[in-house]
Amino acid sequence: MSFFSFGQSAEIDIVLKDAETRKKVEHKTEDGKKDKYFLLYDGETVSGNVNVTLKNPGKRLEHQGIKMEFIGQIELYYDRGNHHEFVSLVKDLARPGELTQSQTFDFEFTHVEKPYESYTGQNVKLRYFLRATVSRRLNDISKEMDIVVHTLSTYPELNSSIKMEVGIEDCLHIEFEYNKSKYHLKDVIVGKIYFLLVRLKIRHMEIDIIKRETTGTGPNVYHENDTIAKYEIMDGAPVRGESIPIRLFLAGYEMTPTMRDINKKYSVRYYLNLVLIDEEERRYFKQQEITLWRKGDMVKKSMSHQAAIASQRFEGSSSAEKALAQAQAKEQEQ
Repeated sequence: MSFFSFGQSAEIDIVLKDAETRKKVEHKTEDGKKDKYFLLYDGETVSGNVNVTLKNPGKRLEHQGIKMEFIGQIELYYDRGNHHEFVSLVKDLARPGELTQSQTFDFEFTHVEKPYESYTGQNVKLRYFLRATVSRRLNDISKEMDIVVHTLSTYPELNSSIKMEVGIEDCLHIEFEYNKSKYHLKDVIVGKIYFLLVRLKIRHMEIDIIKRETTGTGPNVYHENDTIAKYEIMDGAPVRGESIPIRLFLAGYEMTPTMRDINKKYSVRYYLNLVLIDEEERRYFKQQEITLWRKGDMVKKSMSHQAAIASQRFEGSSSAEKALAQAQAKEQEQ
């Protein structure tokens, strides 16, 4: 729906070229609700039509030009007056003149670079959108359409396990191990906890997944911690020599890939937080960062080449064909 002020005599509608077949995904809006948007990937062409419909057929509409923009921007909530644009493309659809009837204009942005994933957080929002504008002397007529971008990557070559110790001298000695340090968003965290020395009366132990959003720079840095998941390891006292297995499925939780220093504006990191609580309600913590990423083989076959471009950019590989072959092989496995 578009709402225009009094005196405007046209409405604008933006239609993507493959709107009937393109996948839609849910994405959180600023007010916390979820809406569905068209999904695009890095390197993919964005094309379609702009329909300009006259409200009063037969009455001419004078304009100063018609244009289409593709914009990627970051908005920091504490600095709402400034929108930081990292992608800004413009296509002129019509020169200044007049419209005497409703008209459709084609647009195409070829192999558009979309380097960052769409994100709506506590203090920051990164969005991509198309904006069609009919320029007029007094008041422009415009329409925006948000889209969602997912960043894809291939399997990390190096994915070492995590081994850590928790110790309080002469009271507690625990070792815990996770099978790897990098997980895709549908992955399973597999691990084990070993109790080597237990002289504290521990009554509860859990693992939390903590999401930490950092915005700003220098003195204007803001941190927002959010507990995404709680996984109870044990409820009761462990004994020396005991080991407890861990299996934590990530698919059920709402998470994004790890984002580091996005356009020098914000970061989103994830941590595994081991929490022990003794009978006197004292809490002991041990935290370890993990890396989350989005699987590149979830892309459709028709987009395999564009997935390869995205994977190549993320990994810095020397050959897009190699990434393409990997993506196609994984599609066949599924």
